[in-house]
Amino acid sequence: MLLTLVVFFLILGLMVFVHECGHFFTARRLGVKCDEFGFGFPPRIFGWKKVNGKRKFFWGNKEVESDDTIYSINWIPMGGFVKIKGEDGDNKDDKDSFASQKIWKRAMILSAGVTMNVALCAVLLMLAFGLGAPQAIDDERPVAEAKDVKIQIVQVLEKTPAAEAGILMGDILLSVDDKQFEKVAEVQAYVAGRAEQDIKVKVQRGNEYKDLTVRPTVLKETGQPGIGVALTKIGIISYPWYEAIWLGLKGTYLMFIQIIVGFATVIKNLFVDQPLGVDVAGPVGIAVMTGRIARMGFIYILQFTAVLSLNLAIINFLPLPALDGGRVLFLIIEKIRGKAVNQKVEQIVHTIGFTLLMVLVVVVTGSDLWNYKDWFTNLWDKITP
Repeated sequence: MLLTLVVFFLILGLMVFVHECGHFFTARRLGVKCDEFGFGFPPRIFGWKKVNGKRKFFWGNKEVESDDTIYSINWIPMGGFVKIKGEDGDNKDDKDSFASQKIWKRAMILSAGVTMNVALCAVLLMLAFGLGAPQAIDDERPVAEAKDVKIQIVQVLEKTPAAEAGILMGDILLSVDDKQFEKVAEVQAYVAGRAEQDIKVKVQRGNEYKDLTVRPTVLKETGQPGIGVALTKIGIISYPWYEAIWLGLKGTYLMFIQIIVGFATVIKNLFVDQPLGVDVAGPVGIAVMTGRIARMGFIYILQFTAVLSLNLAIINFLPLPALDGGRVLFLIIEKIRGKAVNQKVEQIVHTIGFTLLMVLVVVVTGSDLWNYKDWFTNLWDKITP
Protein backbone atom coordinates (compact mmCIF):
# COMPACT_ATOMS: atom_id res chain seq x y z
CA MET A 1 0.00 0.00 0.00
CA LEU A 2 2.80 2.43 0.90
CA LEU A 3 4.58 1.64 -2.37
CA THR A 4 1.36 2.30 -4.30
CA LEU A 5 0.86 5.72 -2.71
CA VAL A 6 4.50 6.77 -3.08
CA VAL A 7 4.69 5.77 -6.74
CA PHE A 8 1.27 7.28 -7.50
CA PHE A 9 2.17 10.67 -6.03
CA LEU A 10 5.61 10.63 -7.68
CA ILE A 11 4.03 9.97 -11.08
CA LEU A 12 1.29 12.56 -10.57
CA GLY A 13 3.79 15.09 -9.25
CA LEU A 14 6.14 14.60 -12.18
CA MET A 15 3.39 15.05 -14.78
CA VAL A 16 1.97 18.18 -13.14
CA PHE A 17 5.40 19.70 -12.49
CA VAL A 18 6.53 19.18 -16.10
CA HIS A 19 3.23 20.65 -17.32
CA GLU A 20 3.67 23.79 -15.22
CA CYS A 21 7.31 24.08 -16.29
CA GLY A 22 6.04 24.37 -19.86
CA HIS A 23 3.82 27.32 -18.96
CA PHE A 24 6.54 28.95 -16.84
CA PHE A 25 9.50 28.80 -19.22
CA THR A 26 7.41 29.75 -22.27
CA ALA A 27 5.91 32.75 -20.47
CA ARG A 28 9.34 33.91 -19.33
CA ARG A 29 10.74 33.40 -22.83
CA LEU A 30 7.99 35.56 -24.33
CA GLY A 31 8.52 38.36 -21.82
CA VAL A 32 5.59 37.64 -19.49
CA LYS A 33 6.22 37.92 -15.77
CA CYS A 34 5.50 34.94 -13.53
CA ASP A 35 4.62 36.10 -10.03
CA GLU A 36 5.36 32.71 -8.44
CA PHE A 37 6.60 29.30 -9.45
CA GLY A 38 6.01 26.67 -6.80
CA PHE A 39 7.05 23.08 -6.27
CA GLY A 40 4.08 21.36 -4.68
CA PHE A 41 0.84 23.09 -3.70
CA PRO A 42 0.25 25.62 -0.89
CA PRO A 43 0.47 26.23 1.97
CA ARG A 44 4.02 27.38 1.46
CA ILE A 45 6.90 26.04 3.54
CA PHE A 46 9.44 28.59 2.38
CA GLY A 47 10.39 30.56 -0.68
CA TRP A 48 12.96 32.91 -2.09
CA LYS A 49 13.22 35.91 -4.36
CA LYS A 50 16.04 37.95 -5.81
CA VAL A 51 16.91 41.24 -4.16
CA ASN A 52 19.77 43.18 -5.75
CA GLY A 53 20.88 40.03 -7.55
CA LYS A 54 20.95 37.91 -4.37
CA ARG A 55 18.49 35.29 -3.12
CA LYS A 56 16.45 36.31 -0.10
CA PHE A 57 14.71 33.45 1.72
CA PHE A 58 11.51 33.74 3.72
CA TRP A 59 9.33 31.29 5.64
CA GLY A 60 5.61 30.69 5.76
CA ASN A 61 2.58 31.45 3.65
CA LYS A 62 2.64 35.24 4.00
CA GLU A 63 2.05 37.57 1.07
CA VAL A 64 5.35 38.67 -0.45
CA GLU A 65 5.80 41.32 -3.11
CA SER A 66 8.57 41.02 -5.65
CA ASP A 67 9.53 42.57 -8.96
CA ASP A 68 10.86 39.16 -9.99
CA THR A 69 9.52 35.60 -9.75
CA ILE A 70 9.06 34.12 -6.28
CA TYR A 71 10.15 30.49 -6.08
CA SER A 72 8.52 28.39 -3.37
CA ILE A 73 8.51 24.94 -1.81
CA ASN A 74 5.05 23.93 -0.60
CA TRP A 75 3.59 21.36 1.77
CA ILE A 76 1.49 19.30 -0.66
CA PRO A 77 4.01 17.40 -2.83
CA MET A 78 1.86 16.96 -5.94
CA GLY A 79 3.63 18.64 -8.84
CA GLY A 80 3.65 22.41 -8.86
CA PHE A 81 1.99 25.59 -10.05
CA VAL A 82 2.78 28.87 -11.76
CA LYS A 83 1.07 32.23 -11.23
CA ILE A 84 1.32 34.22 -14.45
CA LYS A 85 0.81 37.96 -14.22
CA GLY A 86 -2.44 38.95 -15.90
CA GLU A 87 -3.68 35.40 -16.57
CA ASP A 88 -7.11 36.40 -15.23
CA GLY A 89 -7.34 39.42 -17.51
CA ASP A 90 -5.93 42.04 -15.15
CA ASN A 91 -2.93 44.36 -15.68
CA LYS A 92 -3.76 44.78 -19.38
CA ASP A 93 -1.72 47.99 -19.56
CA ASP A 94 1.53 46.34 -18.37
CA LYS A 95 3.84 45.10 -21.11
CA ASP A 96 4.86 42.05 -19.05
CA SER A 97 1.27 40.98 -18.42
CA PHE A 98 -0.27 37.91 -20.07
CA ALA A 99 -3.42 39.92 -20.81
CA SER A 100 -1.52 42.47 -22.90
CA GLN A 101 0.16 39.93 -25.19
CA LYS A 102 -0.77 39.14 -28.78
CA ILE A 103 -3.10 36.22 -29.32
CA TRP A 104 -0.39 33.94 -30.72
CA LYS A 105 1.81 34.50 -27.66
CA ARG A 106 -1.02 33.73 -25.26
CA ALA A 107 -1.86 30.60 -27.26
CA MET A 108 1.76 29.44 -27.08
CA ILE A 109 1.87 29.93 -23.31
CA LEU A 110 -1.40 28.06 -22.81
CA SER A 111 -0.32 25.22 -25.12
CA ALA A 112 3.16 24.83 -23.62
CA GLY A 113 2.04 22.65 -20.71
CA VAL A 114 0.41 20.14 -23.03
CA THR A 115 3.49 20.17 -25.27
CA MET A 116 5.71 19.36 -22.30
CA ASN A 117 3.51 16.41 -21.34
CA VAL A 118 3.82 15.02 -24.87
CA ALA A 119 7.60 15.56 -24.70
CA LEU A 120 7.71 13.79 -21.33
CA CYS A 121 5.96 10.79 -22.86
CA ALA A 122 8.53 10.62 -25.67
CA VAL A 123 11.51 10.96 -23.30
CA LEU A 124 10.23 8.26 -20.96
CA LEU A 125 9.68 5.87 -23.85
CA MET A 126 13.18 6.60 -25.15
CA LEU A 127 14.59 5.77 -21.72
CA ALA A 128 12.54 2.59 -21.56
CA PHE A 129 13.72 1.39 -24.97
CA GLY A 130 17.32 2.31 -24.15
CA LEU A 131 17.40 0.64 -20.74
CA GLY A 132 15.53 -2.41 -21.96
CA ALA A 133 11.83 -2.38 -22.58
CA PRO A 134 9.59 -5.36 -21.88
CA GLN A 135 8.09 -6.46 -25.17
CA ALA A 136 5.64 -9.15 -26.14
CA ILE A 137 7.42 -11.98 -27.95
CA ASP A 138 5.54 -14.10 -30.43
CA ASP A 139 5.81 -17.84 -29.86
CA GLU A 140 7.13 -18.22 -33.40
CA ARG A 141 9.72 -15.42 -33.15
CA PRO A 142 13.26 -16.26 -32.04
CA VAL A 143 14.08 -14.83 -28.63
CA ALA A 144 17.87 -14.85 -28.82
CA GLU A 145 18.04 -11.06 -28.37
CA ALA A 146 15.60 -11.01 -25.45
CA LYS A 147 16.57 -11.30 -21.79
CA ASP A 148 14.54 -12.54 -18.86
CA VAL A 149 11.91 -14.22 -21.03
CA LYS A 150 8.80 -15.17 -19.07
CA ILE A 151 5.08 -15.69 -19.39
CA GLN A 152 3.24 -12.85 -17.70
CA ILE A 153 -0.38 -12.28 -16.74
CA VAL A 154 -1.36 -9.00 -18.39
CA GLN A 155 -5.10 -9.04 -17.64
CA VAL A 156 -7.42 -10.68 -15.13
CA LEU A 157 -11.13 -10.68 -15.92
CA GLU A 158 -13.49 -9.87 -13.06
CA LYS A 159 -15.60 -12.61 -11.48
CA THR A 160 -13.56 -15.41 -13.01
CA PRO A 161 -11.72 -18.32 -11.32
CA ALA A 162 -8.41 -16.41 -11.60
CA ALA A 163 -9.81 -13.30 -9.91
CA GLU A 164 -11.43 -15.35 -7.14
CA ALA A 165 -8.16 -17.22 -6.55
CA GLY A 166 -6.26 -13.95 -6.09
CA ILE A 167 -4.26 -13.88 -9.31
CA LEU A 168 -3.31 -10.31 -10.25
CA MET A 169 -2.24 -8.48 -13.38
CA GLY A 170 1.55 -8.47 -13.51
CA ASP A 171 2.03 -11.86 -11.89
CA ILE A 172 4.66 -14.06 -13.53
CA LEU A 173 3.39 -17.55 -14.35
CA LEU A 174 6.02 -20.03 -13.16
CA SER A 175 4.21 -23.35 -13.45
CA VAL A 176 0.85 -25.11 -13.65
CA ASP A 177 0.60 -28.38 -11.72
CA ASP A 178 4.40 -28.20 -11.34
CA LYS A 179 4.78 -28.17 -15.13
CA GLN A 180 6.75 -25.37 -16.76
CA PHE A 181 5.80 -24.03 -20.19
CA GLU A 182 7.68 -22.06 -22.82
CA LYS A 183 4.71 -21.07 -24.99
CA VAL A 184 1.45 -19.32 -24.16
CA ALA A 185 -0.49 -21.70 -26.41
CA GLU A 186 0.79 -24.68 -24.40
CA VAL A 187 -0.49 -23.14 -21.15
CA GLN A 188 -3.88 -22.40 -22.68
CA ALA A 189 -4.22 -25.93 -24.06
CA TYR A 190 -3.25 -27.51 -20.74
CA VAL A 191 -5.71 -25.37 -18.74
CA ALA A 192 -8.53 -25.90 -21.26
CA GLY A 193 -8.11 -29.65 -20.96
CA ARG A 194 -8.80 -29.55 -17.22
CA ALA A 195 -12.19 -27.87 -17.05
CA GLU A 196 -13.93 -28.27 -13.69
CA GLN A 197 -10.75 -29.73 -12.16
CA ASP A 198 -8.56 -28.01 -9.57
CA ILE A 199 -5.14 -27.03 -10.86
CA LYS A 200 -2.20 -25.59 -8.92
CA VAL A 201 -0.82 -22.35 -10.31
CA LYS A 202 2.50 -20.98 -9.07
CA VAL A 203 3.15 -17.28 -9.69
CA GLN A 204 5.80 -14.74 -8.79
CA ARG A 205 4.62 -11.38 -7.51
CA GLY A 206 7.55 -9.06 -6.91
CA ASN A 207 9.81 -10.96 -4.55
CA GLU A 208 7.02 -13.24 -3.36
CA TYR A 209 6.03 -16.68 -4.65
CA LYS A 210 2.44 -17.81 -4.34
CA ASP A 211 0.85 -21.22 -4.85
CA LEU A 212 -2.80 -20.82 -5.79
CA THR A 213 -5.56 -23.31 -6.52
CA VAL A 214 -7.80 -22.51 -9.49
CA ARG A 215 -10.63 -24.44 -11.16
CA PRO A 216 -10.99 -23.72 -14.91
CA THR A 217 -14.53 -23.26 -16.15
CA VAL A 218 -16.23 -22.30 -19.39
CA LEU A 219 -15.94 -18.50 -19.65
CA LYS A 220 -18.85 -16.48 -20.97
CA GLU A 221 -16.40 -14.09 -22.66
CA THR A 222 -14.85 -16.79 -24.85
CA GLY A 223 -17.18 -19.79 -24.61
CA GLN A 224 -14.07 -21.90 -23.94
CA PRO A 225 -12.65 -23.44 -20.74
CA GLY A 226 -10.19 -21.18 -18.97
CA ILE A 227 -9.43 -19.31 -15.75
CA GLY A 228 -9.97 -15.75 -17.03
CA VAL A 229 -6.51 -14.38 -17.72
CA ALA A 230 -4.65 -12.97 -20.70
CA LEU A 231 -1.10 -14.28 -21.04
CA THR A 232 1.82 -12.87 -22.96
CA LYS A 233 5.37 -14.06 -23.39
CA ILE A 234 7.53 -11.09 -22.47
CA GLY A 235 11.25 -10.45 -22.76
CA ILE A 236 13.49 -7.47 -22.09
CA ILE A 237 15.02 -6.03 -25.26
CA SER A 238 17.33 -3.01 -25.19
CA TYR A 239 18.22 -0.83 -28.16
CA PRO A 240 21.15 1.47 -28.99
CA TRP A 241 20.49 5.13 -28.22
CA TYR A 242 19.76 6.17 -31.81
CA GLU A 243 17.13 3.42 -32.20
CA ALA A 244 15.72 4.19 -28.75
CA ILE A 245 15.13 7.82 -29.81
CA TRP A 246 13.30 6.77 -32.97
CA LEU A 247 11.24 4.12 -31.17
CA GLY A 248 10.31 6.61 -28.44
CA LEU A 249 9.04 9.11 -31.01
CA LYS A 250 7.27 6.41 -32.98
CA GLY A 251 5.67 4.97 -29.82
CA THR A 252 4.44 8.43 -28.79
CA TYR A 253 2.84 8.97 -32.20
CA LEU A 254 1.13 5.57 -32.23
CA MET A 255 -0.19 5.98 -28.68
CA PHE A 256 -1.44 9.48 -29.56
CA ILE A 257 -3.48 8.06 -32.44
CA GLN A 258 -4.85 5.23 -30.27
CA ILE A 259 -5.92 7.62 -27.51
CA ILE A 260 -7.63 9.96 -29.99
CA VAL A 261 -9.49 6.98 -31.47
CA GLY A 262 -10.48 5.91 -27.96
CA PHE A 263 -11.88 9.35 -27.14
CA ALA A 264 -13.73 9.46 -30.46
CA THR A 265 -15.25 6.05 -29.67
CA VAL A 266 -16.43 7.24 -26.25
CA ILE A 267 -17.99 10.42 -27.66
CA LYS A 268 -19.67 8.56 -30.53
CA ASN A 269 -21.13 5.89 -28.23
CA LEU A 270 -22.47 8.55 -25.86
CA PHE A 271 -24.53 10.05 -28.70
CA VAL A 272 -25.79 6.74 -30.08
CA ASP A 273 -26.66 5.34 -26.64
CA GLN A 274 -24.15 2.50 -26.78
CA PRO A 275 -21.73 1.16 -24.14
CA LEU A 276 -18.61 3.31 -23.97
CA GLY A 277 -16.47 0.60 -25.53
CA VAL A 278 -13.47 1.44 -23.32
CA ASP A 279 -12.81 1.41 -19.59
CA VAL A 280 -12.78 4.81 -17.88
CA ALA A 281 -10.79 5.17 -14.66
CA GLY A 282 -10.55 8.06 -12.24
CA PRO A 283 -7.92 8.89 -9.59
CA VAL A 284 -8.75 5.84 -7.48
CA GLY A 285 -8.62 3.48 -10.44
CA ILE A 286 -5.31 4.96 -11.59
CA ALA A 287 -3.89 4.62 -8.07
CA VAL A 288 -4.85 0.94 -7.95
CA MET A 289 -3.34 0.34 -11.40
CA THR A 290 -0.20 2.17 -10.29
CA GLY A 291 0.28 -0.27 -7.44
CA ARG A 292 -0.04 -3.21 -9.79
CA ILE A 293 2.35 -1.67 -12.32
CA ALA A 294 4.88 -0.84 -9.59
CA ARG A 295 5.12 -4.53 -8.68
CA MET A 296 6.06 -5.30 -12.27
CA GLY A 297 9.25 -3.23 -12.24
CA PHE A 298 10.82 0.15 -12.99
CA ILE A 299 10.60 -0.07 -16.78
CA TYR A 300 6.86 -0.75 -16.55
CA ILE A 301 6.52 2.37 -14.39
CA LEU A 302 8.29 4.42 -17.08
CA GLN A 303 5.91 3.12 -19.74
CA PHE A 304 2.84 3.63 -17.54
CA THR A 305 3.88 7.21 -16.73
CA ALA A 306 4.41 7.89 -20.44
CA VAL A 307 0.87 6.72 -21.22
CA LEU A 308 -0.62 8.79 -18.40
CA SER A 309 1.33 11.89 -19.44
CA LEU A 310 0.07 11.62 -23.02
CA ASN A 311 -3.50 11.09 -21.77
CA LEU A 312 -3.17 14.19 -19.57
CA ALA A 313 -1.92 16.21 -22.55
CA ILE A 314 -4.81 15.19 -24.80
CA ILE A 315 -7.50 15.62 -22.14
CA ASN A 316 -6.15 19.02 -21.11
CA PHE A 317 -6.23 20.28 -24.68
CA LEU A 318 -9.85 19.35 -25.32
CA PRO A 319 -11.86 22.51 -26.13
CA LEU A 320 -13.71 22.41 -22.82
CA PRO A 321 -14.07 25.22 -20.26
CA ALA A 322 -11.49 25.31 -17.43
CA LEU A 323 -8.97 23.30 -19.48
CA ASP A 324 -6.08 24.74 -21.47
CA GLY A 325 -7.89 23.77 -24.67
CA GLY A 326 -10.95 25.72 -23.54
CA ARG A 327 -8.85 28.82 -22.95
CA VAL A 328 -7.28 28.48 -26.40
CA LEU A 329 -10.81 28.19 -27.83
CA PHE A 330 -11.64 31.60 -26.35
CA LEU A 331 -8.54 33.00 -28.05
CA ILE A 332 -9.76 31.60 -31.37
CA ILE A 333 -13.14 33.25 -30.79
CA GLU A 334 -11.35 36.51 -29.99
CA LYS A 335 -9.39 36.26 -33.24
CA ILE A 336 -12.58 35.66 -35.26
CA ARG A 337 -14.59 38.41 -33.55
CA GLY A 338 -11.77 40.91 -33.54
CA LYS A 339 -12.23 41.54 -29.83
CA ALA A 340 -11.99 39.54 -26.61
CA VAL A 341 -14.94 37.86 -24.95
CA ASN A 342 -16.10 39.74 -21.87
CA GLN A 343 -13.80 38.68 -19.04
CA LYS A 344 -16.64 38.10 -16.59
CA VAL A 345 -18.48 35.90 -19.09
CA GLU A 346 -15.34 33.87 -19.73
CA GLN A 347 -14.73 33.44 -16.00
CA ILE A 348 -18.31 32.25 -15.45
CA VAL A 349 -17.97 29.71 -18.28
CA HIS A 350 -14.69 28.40 -16.88
CA THR A 351 -16.18 28.19 -13.37
CA ILE A 352 -19.16 26.20 -14.63
CA GLY A 353 -16.83 23.97 -16.64
CA PHE A 354 -14.62 23.37 -13.61
CA THR A 355 -17.65 22.52 -11.48
CA LEU A 356 -18.92 20.01 -14.04
CA LEU A 357 -15.42 18.55 -14.31
CA MET A 358 -15.31 18.04 -10.55
CA VAL A 359 -18.74 16.39 -10.65
CA LEU A 360 -17.43 14.02 -13.33
CA VAL A 361 -14.38 13.23 -11.19
CA VAL A 362 -16.65 12.42 -8.24
CA VAL A 363 -18.84 10.16 -10.38
CA VAL A 364 -15.89 8.31 -11.88
CA THR A 365 -14.28 8.02 -8.44
CA GLY A 366 -17.48 6.50 -7.08
CA SER A 367 -17.40 4.00 -9.95
CA ASP A 368 -13.77 3.21 -9.13
CA LEU A 369 -14.60 2.64 -5.47
CA TRP A 370 -17.30 0.17 -6.49
CA ASN A 371 -15.17 -1.60 -9.09
CA TYR A 372 -12.21 -1.93 -6.71
CA LYS A 373 -14.20 -2.55 -3.54
CA ASP A 374 -12.38 -5.84 -2.95
CA TRP A 375 -9.05 -4.01 -3.05
CA PHE A 376 -10.24 -1.53 -0.42
CA THR A 377 -11.69 -4.32 1.71
CA ASN A 378 -8.31 -6.07 1.73
CA LEU A 379 -6.61 -2.77 2.53
CA TRP A 380 -8.96 -2.16 5.47
CA ASP A 381 -8.27 -5.64 6.79
CA LYS A 382 -4.55 -4.92 6.72
CA ILE A 383 -4.66 -1.60 8.56
CA THR A 384 -7.22 -2.56 11.21
CA PRO A 385 -6.15 -4.68 14.21
